[in-house]
Amino acid sequence: MIELEGVPELIDPVMVAAFEGWNDAGDAASTAVAHLDREWKGEVFAALDAEDYYDFQVNRPTVFMEAGVRRITWPTTRLSVVRIGGDKPRDLVLVRGIEPSMRWRSFCNELLGFAHELGVELVVILGALLGDTPHTRPVPISGTTSDPDLARRMDLEETKYEGPTGIVGVLQEACTHAGVPAVSLWAAVPHYVSQPPNPKATLALLNRLEDLLDLRVPLGELPEDARAWQLGVDQLAAEDSEVAEYVQTLEEARDTAELPEASGEAIAREFERYLRRRDVGPPGGHATADGGDGGSYRREGPGGRTRPPKPPRPGGEDEDSSED
Repeated sequence: MIELEGVPELIDPVMVAAFEGWNDAGDAASTAVAHLDREWKGEVFAALDAEDYYDFQVNRPTVFMEAGVRRITWPTTRLSVVRIGGDKPRDLVLVRGIEPSMRWRSFCNELLGFAHELGVELVVILGALLGDTPHTRPVPISGTTSDPDLARRMDLEETKYEGPTGIVGVLQEACTHAGVPAVSLWAAVPHYVSQPPNPKATLALLNRLEDLLDLRVPLGELPEDARAWQLGVDQLAAEDSEVAEYVQTLEEARDTAELPEASGEAIAREFERYLRRRDVGPPGGHATADGGDGGSYRREGPGGRTRPPKPPRPGGEDEDSSED
C-alpha cells in the first residue's frame, strides 16, 4: 500500500526520473536528477523496498559509520519533492535509483501508483546512451514519446525504436498504457570516452528539460565542470594521433549531417531560446548544449581520468543505440 503522509498538496507536479545502469551512460542522467535534488533541496518522502526489486549480489549494500554506529545503505529507488518558486510555482517529484534487477512491471506499477496519488500531470524520464558523437560538438539530445498528440504539442519525436530496452523504455510504455503522458530525453555520450562523470551531457539534459518544462535550473559549477571535462578529453585525444584522427572523422560526419538543419526556421528557433534565457537567466550562467555559459574558466582538466580506449574502425558495430 502506498502512503504519502506528510506530503503537501502539489502544484502542477511533474515527475522526473533517472536510473543508474544500462540507460545511464557516463552517469549523465542520474547526475542530472541528483543535481535538481541538491540545488532545490529535495525532501525524500518514499523509498521502494529494496528486497522486492534488487539482487544484492549485483548491487551491493554499503556499510558506513554514523556517530560510532555501523549502518547499512541498501540500493533502492527514492522519491523526493522539490518546489520551484517564482511567479508560477510548481513542484517536481524526483525519482532517482538503480535499474531494478527483477519484477520490472511491479516496479513501474508502484511508481505509477505514486504518480497517481500525487496528481502527476507528466512523467519525464532521463537517459543517456553511447553513440558515434564527437566530444567537441554540442551533445545531441533526443526527446521521444509514444503519444502522437504530445509529440506535436511539445515538439518531440514519436518513438520508432525496436530492440532491447531498459527500465526507461519499460516505464515509458507503462505510463502510456496507464494514460499518463510520458516523455523520454536521451543524451548521446561519446563511446570513446564513456566513463563517468560526463558533466557536459548532464548540462545538455538539464538544458532540454528547461525548454520542455519552461523552468530555470540553478547550475552551480556544472558549466565549469563541463569545460574542464572537454579540455581534459581534448588533451588526452591530442596525445594519441589515432584517437585524434577518429574524432576528426566524427566531427566531419556530424557537421555534414547537420547542414540541412541550418535553415532559417531552425536558426530562428535557437535564437528565440537564447533571448529567453538571457532575459530570465540566473546569476552564474545557463547551460548550453556545448556546456558553455559565457562565464570565466577557472578549473583545471579533470585529474585521474583514464586514457580513452582505441576507437573502433568506422563501420564497426555500435556498442549502444537510441531507444524510446
